[in-house]
Amino acid sequence: MITIIAAAGKNNELGKDNDLVWHLPDDFKRFKKLTTGHHIIMGRKTFETFPKPLPNRTHIVITRNKNYKKKGAVVVNTLQQALEIAKNDEQPFIIGGGEIYKLAMEISDKIELTRVHATFEADTFFPEIDLKKWKLVNEEYHPKDERHSFDFSYLTYVKK
Repeated sequence: MITIIAAAGKNNELGKDNDLVWHLPDDFKRFKKLTTGHHIIMGRKTFETFPKPLPNRTHIVITRNKNYKKKGAVVVNTLQQALEIAKNDEQPFIIGGGEIYKLAMEISDKIELTRVHATFEADTFFPEIDLKKWKLVNEEYHPKDERHSFDFSYLTYVKK
């Protein structure tokens, strides 16, 4: 089961200048819980936003640069190569960025989306979810509080 995991604003905003535009501690905890022990597939720019590789996950980085090498990452040139490396993982996760999400929409089985209920200035966006192809199977709302500046919902979609 190939799973896309993302957090996006009301207008599908993902980030600006290679960074998130919000801070939601509970979403980070959920991301860690869901992805620990799995392969996480991402583009080079997403990987380079991490101060260091995330523990207990296999990082697969997709880049067009044939000479790119980074400690802690398996580097490939296509999404298909990434999936081949992750083939023995029952649930590899696609974690971004925008271009990688677009490529993954057709081949993914599930989307774990944190919808941040606000609008943001952004330069990277999550693709539209085609509700003819995807079914919302779970929704969990979280109001803003002292640790979270925005209301947000965890949404789980499965391919129809």
